[in-house]
Amino acid sequence: MGLTPNVRPDRPSLSPRRSETTRVGSDSPISVDISTPRRALAVGAHPDDIEFGCGGTLAKWASSGCAVYFAILTDGSKGTWSANTSTPSLVATREAEQREAARRIGTNEVTFLGSVDGELTNSPQVRRQVSQLIRTLQPDVVLGHDPWRMYRLHPDHRAAGWILTDSIVAARDPLFFPDQGLNPHRPEKLLLWEAEVTNHVENVSGYLDAKFQALIAHRSQHETTMGVEVSGTGDGDTDFSPLYEWIVSELSSQGEAVGVLLGESFHLITDL
Repeated sequence: MGLTPNVRPDRPSLSPRRSETTRVGSDSPISVDISTPRRALAVGAHPDDIEFGCGGTLAKWASSGCAVYFAILTDGSKGTWSANTSTPSLVATREAEQREAARRIGTNEVTFLGSVDGELTNSPQVRRQVSQLIRTLQPDVVLGHDPWRMYRLHPDHRAAGWILTDSIVAARDPLFFPDQGLNPHRPEKLLLWEAEVTNHVENVSGYLDAKFQALIAHRSQHETTMGVEVSGTGDGDTDFSPLYEWIVSELSSQGEAVGVLLGESFHLITDL
């Protein structure tokens, strides 16, 4: 599918069912564009969270030679409105969709950590998994959910943010999980999407299509998460214009804060 989705202007516009869209605004200066890292690790609670939060940024970096890694904390097993859905089938579907979405971003490196969707907790076991991944991959930049976001509804999104920040501390300090047999690793930067306080924007002008294509790879989420009215059996039969227009609106708003056409906003932390 090309850049422009199948637009049907005779139908009313829908909005993606996302209650936690990114807010832009800060009393402090907002920086623009860090140098392309050698390695970047994005940690999301569910399949599709990374694409919503930083899909354009990762596509930009991947195109410039960055090794991009995805880590998905839960199995996505609650991601349907159908009570009759087979859980193992849904988990397999969402894993396949996530691999395809990552491929469209520019990587085949996806790790599924397998916590049950909706039951994610900031436990030592999960921190062990994430800290081991950080020590193994040695990313320069890590990206994830902002745990300080006010009024965040989804429990997995709240937990995922704390898991990542706590795991960065564990990965850098040698007396956490010494039995892993891995050297400590301290990332240089942490970028938090859906930030309570924005202080950084990545210019993703030119990467709108990569973000859009990655998101629509999550076909099981078209109706439930993305507000897409599904029809027919293939993407060519589906009107993606509401989702596309929402993405453009979000990225335009975030880019406007720093004078770029399209942007993804974050809270950047460098004191790790």
